[in-house]
Amino acid sequence: MSLRHPVARTVKKCTLTLCTLFLSYFLHGQTARGEFIQASIGYGMSAPYDDVDILGDGFYAQGEYVLNLKSWLSLRPYAGVILVKTSDKNSMQREAGYEISANAFLLGGKARVIAPIPWVAPYVEGGIGTSLGSFVTNTGYTDLKKSGMLWHIPFSFGLLVGRHHNFDIGFVYYFHPSAEQYSGAFAVGMSFALD
Repeated sequence: MSLRHPVARTVKKCTLTLCTLFLSYFLHGQTARGEFIQASIGYGMSAPYDDVDILGDGFYAQGEYVLNLKSWLSLRPYAGVILVKTSDKNSMQREAGYEISANAFLLGGKARVIAPIPWVAPYVEGGIGTSLGSFVTNTGYTDLKKSGMLWHIPFSFGLLVGRHHNFDIGFVYYFHPSAEQYSGAFAVGMSFALD
C-alpha cells in the first residue's frame, strides 16, 4: 500500500500522535522543583576580544544556590573564582609581549532554561555579575590592565545528566567588556538538594 493512499496517511498520523503522547508521558520527570546547592570545578581559560592567537589557562571553581521555579526554569545566584595566566604553549606570542590573564572572584546571578528531556537535558543560561580582581589584556591591538570591581556578563550552555539531572557538564563564559576579554571554563558539577 502506497503512502499516498488515504488509509496509509491516516495510519501514519495516528502512529505519530500515539508516539507523541507516549513520549510526553515521560517528560514530567524533569529537574525537581525546590532548592539546591551546585558545586562546579573545571579547566579555566581566557582570551582577548581581538582576533589574536593567544590564550590563558588555569583553574575555575564555582558554587551556586539554585532555586528551581519550574521544571524548566531556575534562578541561580553564584560565587566563584577564576585563576588564569598566559599559556606557555604560545611561546611566539609571549616573545612578542602578548599577555592575557584573569585572577578574580566572581559574583552575580543568572537564570537557566532547561529543555524538557529526561536523563540528558540541554540548557542555556545568562545573567549579570561583577568580578573582583585583576585582568591583563595585552595584544597588538589592546593594552589594558584593569583591577578592582568590573562588571561581567555570564553565559553558559551544557547538559544535565542523570535520572534526577544532578550532574552538570558545560561550558561557562564570562564576558568582561571593560577588560576586552572573556574568561570561562569547561566545567563539571554536581547538585545537592537542601530539602
